[in-house]
Amino acid sequence: MSDKHTVAVVMDNPECLSLRRLSLHPLQAADVVVEVEWSGISSGTERLLWSGRMPQFPGMGYPLVPGYESVGRIVEAGAAARSRIGDYVFVPGATCFKEARGLFGGAARHLIVPGARAISIGDGIREQGILIALAATARHCINAENGPELIVGHGVLGRLLARSTTAAGFPPPTVWETNPCRRSGATGYRVLSPDTDVRTDYRVIVDVSGDVTILDSLIARLGRGGEIVLGGFYEKPLSFSYPPSFLKEARLRVAAEWTPADLDQTLAAIKDGRLSLDGLITHRMDVSQADQAYRTAFADPTCLKMILDWRKCA
Repeated sequence: MSDKHTVAVVMDNPECLSLRRLSLHPLQAADVVVEVEWSGISSGTERLLWSGRMPQFPGMGYPLVPGYESVGRIVEAGAAARSRIGDYVFVPGATCFKEARGLFGGAARHLIVPGARAISIGDGIREQGILIALAATARHCINAENGPELIVGHGVLGRLLARSTTAAGFPPPTVWETNPCRRSGATGYRVLSPDTDVRTDYRVIVDVSGDVTILDSLIARLGRGGEIVLGGFYEKPLSFSYPPSFLKEARLRVAAEWTPADLDQTLAAIKDGRLSLDGLITHRMDVSQADQAYRTAFADPTCLKMILDWRKCA
């Protein structure tokens, strides 16, 4: 990599995206340089960044490099990490850019990250490795004692959550999906329109729809003492009617970022075949078409997961 520059996707403002050459911070002794082959586009958090609706939190601002789902090979390393050269790795984002914020920071041809942040996945996973962050997020939503009985949303996160539930040894969940074109593709579980489901005694409901108005309808479907897990990302405050939740003694849990334990369990389930990543990447575009790729990822309901191909990028 010449003089520590890279080509990256840069969002300068909402709905204003370009490919640009950026300077990188110097390589430190424990750092590695990853040559990215594929990066994913998140239809949740990145959609909010794209539209300008992302709630403010530390590190937020433009210009920024999006993306937290990148896979590639370590091509260079600092003195303390030379043994990693050649590893095929997953990188959950980076903060290595001088002229742009690395709030997520994974959508670039080259990334400089601490060696511990480049997670070895082996050559076998390849482009499907971009799903590891979402799979670990799904795993983080699952309570160790009671798996989800109802999952709300059959996008890529909902599908990974349903698959991860059975991979963890729990019974297959029911999944709700309001969009008819997303009700297909279930593997060993059933997908229903909410209005066709009469059950009102679910013990654990996980919402990955991002719908800020959904809590009252979910509380009505809980059994007494049941739990609602918020696994999506919500752009506005959530509220609910107190009396029904009081009568149900409802519990509410927020599932935040995945942990190293979630990642380890996810990688183990992928390796031994309990968790399949097949059929979840539906769209691929060369990075030269990045603007179109982002628009498709956010506007096309048939697009479960869009990935950018960086392999021809100089």
